[in-house]
Amino acid sequence: MRKKVVRQGIVAAGTAGAAAAVLLTTSASAAPTSTPKDAAKPTVVLVHGGFADASASWNDVIKQLQKEGYPVVAPANPLRGLPTDAPYLASVLKSVKGPVILAGHSYGGAVITNAAAGNPNVKALVYVAAFVPDKGEQVGELLGKYPGSEIPDAVDPVPFPNPDGSTGSDLYLKAGKFRSAFAGDLPVSVTNVMQAAQRPFSASSLTDVTQAAAWRTIPSWGLVATSDKAIPPALQRFEYQRAHARGTVEVRGASHSVMISHPEAVTKLIERADRGTRR
Repeated sequence: MRKKVVRQGIVAAGTAGAAAAVLLTTSASAAPTSTPKDAAKPTVVLVHGGFADASASWNDVIKQLQKEGYPVVAPANPLRGLPTDAPYLASVLKSVKGPVILAGHSYGGAVITNAAAGNPNVKALVYVAAFVPDKGEQVGELLGKYPGSEIPDAVDPVPFPNPDGSTGSDLYLKAGKFRSAFAGDLPVSVTNVMQAAQRPFSASSLTDVTQAAAWRTIPSWGLVATSDKAIPPALQRFEYQRAHARGTVEVRGASHSVMISHPEAVTKLIERADRGTRR
């Protein structure tokens, strides 16, 4: 019965109402209200998706960016759905002084797409194995365009009570399927910890409709993880091409958790986006 519920409530089955998904990383830390000042470099804001936290997802990327002199902010994505997550991120972006390079991983790509719209300080969008929805699209609808995701069979929905008395559904990845679906190029010792510490996201995130597509007015760059078992590489390529990305890089053999397994590739793409906006 649970598998039937998962497939009916989460997997995109060829209709806009059905959804399936994958998302990525998050942290429970509060968003900063101030940003380190660096006259020479913009602030890089890193946004995770579901099933993990910001520190686990971005630690090595943050270290490399800071070493290069970039101020970095990695806020906690609430993972309660776009109507909550996008306004929250928009408020974080407003607290950052000066130009911003905004990067999103997995579901975080959908959040930055909505949150950055109309913000003149956001100079570039960097999509890392991410969803890049257009206005009117749903994340689950996008995932249904191409086969290959292992997420539908890996998710475990858990009900939770909403403040209004209704019942919502949080999504987790099953212990036995976490590594294959989410981080197949990382050691088991690492993925065991990631699985135990994963943060859930609301299943409503898969059917929330994108209200604005920031990539239509802000230049974008994209990274394809070629061994991604969460968001099919074919979908990533389609999205980046549709967004007229100024630059795309493919990381051979990389899993969905490419920012953990190949932080240098992610860092280089962010730096490339920065240079591309300052020509």
